[in-house]
Amino acid sequence: MTQDNGELDSLVRKRIRALRVAQGWSLEELATRAKVSQSTLSRIENGQRRLALDQLVVLARALDTSLDQLVETATDDVVSNPMIDAAHGQMRWPLKADPGMTVIRQRLTGPPPDNPARMRAHPGREWLVVLSGTAILLLGNRRLRIETNQAAEFPTMLPHAIGAEGGPCELLGIFDRDARRGHQRGEDAEKANRPAT
Repeated sequence: MTQDNGELDSLVRKRIRALRVAQGWSLEELATRAKVSQSTLSRIENGQRRLALDQLVVLARALDTSLDQLVETATDDVVSNPMIDAAHGQMRWPLKADPGMTVIRQRLTGPPPDNPARMRAHPGREWLVVLSGTAILLLGNRRLRIETNQAAEFPTMLPHAIGAEGGPCELLGIFDRDARRGHQRGEDAEKANRPAT
């Protein structure tokens, strides 16, 4: 890597130092792991030595990362706005790193269904955290109480349903591609089965 691309060069140097510090390693510890001298590593971090591709590969391995991640440039679209689904009281954010993943913010006001036939099962995994209030998760034959700041993660092949206890609760959920599709199909089926008003 040459000094021509100053921004990328500076970013890589900062990233090397930040990853080293995050591991709690001194210059000496990383230098030993990467099999480079401590002074060479110090000059790399401080911009006093040219970044060479072979050194970056060795440093990436020593830092337990990949060369791609070490030289990845920052994206311009760091901040994203939610898609509003007013019909279901949800906000959705697709995750850029994995387009199959979706983050959903949901406000629940009613209890979970008392009819086991209304529990859903579909491929995938789901993770959720309760932001406020108390949620009840029906998972197979279990009834789990999830309070503010508690999280739950489960395979969605288990029949499941969720609702609020003692008043409204807000959730933040992360769904993989299969779980998201399963929930969307479930919502469509519920709409079709609702009586016309």
